[in-house]
Amino acid sequence: MQESYKNILDSLFDGVYLVDRDRRITYWNLGAQRISGFSPEEVMGKRCSDNLLMHVTPSGDELCHSGCPLTQTLLDGQQRETVVFLHHKDGHRLPVVVRISPLRDKNQKIIGAVEAFSDATTHLRIQRELEELKNISLTDQLTGLGNRTRAAREFERRLGELRRYGIHFGLLFVDIDHFKAINDTHGHAMGDRALVTVANTLKHSLRAIDTVCRWGGEEFVVVLPKVDEATFRAIAGRMRRTVETAPIETSVGRLSLTVSVGGAMARPEDSLETLVTRADSMMYRAKEAGRNCLFLDCPQDEPQDEPQDGPAA
Repeated sequence: MQESYKNILDSLFDGVYLVDRDRRITYWNLGAQRISGFSPEEVMGKRCSDNLLMHVTPSGDELCHSGCPLTQTLLDGQQRETVVFLHHKDGHRLPVVVRISPLRDKNQKIIGAVEAFSDATTHLRIQRELEELKNISLTDQLTGLGNRTRAAREFERRLGELRRYGIHFGLLFVDIDHFKAINDTHGHAMGDRALVTVANTLKHSLRAIDTVCRWGGEEFVVVLPKVDEATFRAIAGRMRRTVETAPIETSVGRLSLTVSVGGAMARPEDSLETLVTRADSMMYRAKEAGRNCLFLDCPQDEPQDEPQDGPAA
């Protein structure tokens, strides 16, 4: 390599190395030494798999013997960019962003490849922080459930499935009975405890594909995908009964908790507002019927004057 080119590459902050068709390292700049700990004398003439960089994927799969992006570029001449973990000379793993391009002769025949790599520690940390911020923005901090925004996103996802593929889903509106009395009699700390208890009970009484979110105050929304009316009714009833059997133990005795539940099967023309309005109206019918019961708005249901599930509390 001409000395002027070498000086330019050695001035780069990124690591750069060249390999021939046999993946033997023919050049190693000072940036590569700084990032990896290996000097040019230690790597020149060797392959990166010779107990040197030993790239692995973020999930821990070894790349040197199968799936190596550099090898793939040598075969097909395509440029690649990915995140891998290299083996530092000191023994630890270091995340790096690698960018690989083929080297060609004047006849466009691939004669090797160049790989540039940079420390991805900050990149991955920022990714993690952004993911954490995203999760925080979709999470109710008291209960750990999704919040209203999370519920809206799940609704849009399931509505898309309904419109495109005819996959039905239902929405439940759940309200803790006599919640104001709990706060007034036992204090807001006990009210928070009741919210958390109901949240956990709802979560564990549902299927893995179901989504329960805190809508606000003492109200929760549950999205039940891939249900027919019978399954919708069965899950909703089980959920209500499970809450009924989960009292809170306090210093003055047991505090019974119940919920009033209203629900509606989604229609292709629904918006989140129209579906919530129908489920909410069913929930108020449950309140009027004495609480601790369930009313559902389903296409085949006739108007009823008695609670569809559960005794009056």
